[in-house]
Amino acid sequence: MSDATIEALNAKLERLIEAVGRLAPPQPEPADLTAADCFVWNADGGILEPVARVNRVEIGLIKGVDRVRDILVENTERFAAGLPANNVLLWGARGMGKSSLVKAAHASVNSARAASGLKLIEIHREDIDTLPKLMAILKNSAYRFVLFCDDLSFDHDDTSYKSLKAALEGGVEGRPANVIFYATSNRRHLLPRDMIDNERSTAINPSEAVEEKVSLSDRFGLWLGFHKCSQDDYLAMIQGYAEYQGFSIDPEVLRAEALEWATTRGSRSGRVAWQFTQDLAGRLGQPLRD
Repeated sequence: MSDATIEALNAKLERLIEAVGRLAPPQPEPADLTAADCFVWNADGGILEPVARVNRVEIGLIKGVDRVRDILVENTERFAAGLPANNVLLWGARGMGKSSLVKAAHASVNSARAASGLKLIEIHREDIDTLPKLMAILKNSAYRFVLFCDDLSFDHDDTSYKSLKAALEGGVEGRPANVIFYATSNRRHLLPRDMIDNERSTAINPSEAVEEKVSLSDRFGLWLGFHKCSQDDYLAMIQGYAEYQGFSIDPEVLRAEALEWATTRGSRSGRVAWQFTQDLAGRLGQPLRD
């Protein structure tokens, strides 16, 4: 093959490489982490989308979970200060403020610091398998990050929990020092109870099979349990919201209407208390405070 032929082939190859490069999607711009304190991870685009207005409540309005509130805030404060801290699993009863507490703790810790160096990043449940990619983006940043997944759980045929296990503690590189993971779930072990029981009954070595399934929750150093609230806790939530919103209503009327609302819903929780507050604000013709 002559030199001219080789040069012509090389030229064609270079043009082909350039054409393929033009067809490839553009690389996302580096995230501007100064744009906000909270972000949402867009796994498809590989970008962090800033959240200008976070949907959260003041930490003082979250009632009936004082002990777990204090533990979570203390853990978050240590992490923000660069001290050792644990991944946290907030599990238990629905509507008792698990996700609200994570967002409120983040705001509380940042408000107490001179600089807002702690960022909250929400990652959706369906994007858990992209967690290593997100961590790779964050690991060299000067900021510290709380990665937050709300309502985390895994179904029978879902194997992405293995990716989460490796990303949290089990990989060769390990979790970056400036990243911590908080998750909420209705399930203590994140997996359906019948899934764990099925492993016991069908596996060749039941104990090893069950151990492999429940070891995911062991990656969380802190387990914070949330339980159904008492009537007194529920009424304290209502009272706290009413005072914060500045409602002008007789305390006995407020109590009676709040109890009737809970009866019609068949449950008492922080979520039910907030829904009652929204209804009451509407009836009073009063907009809600942020």
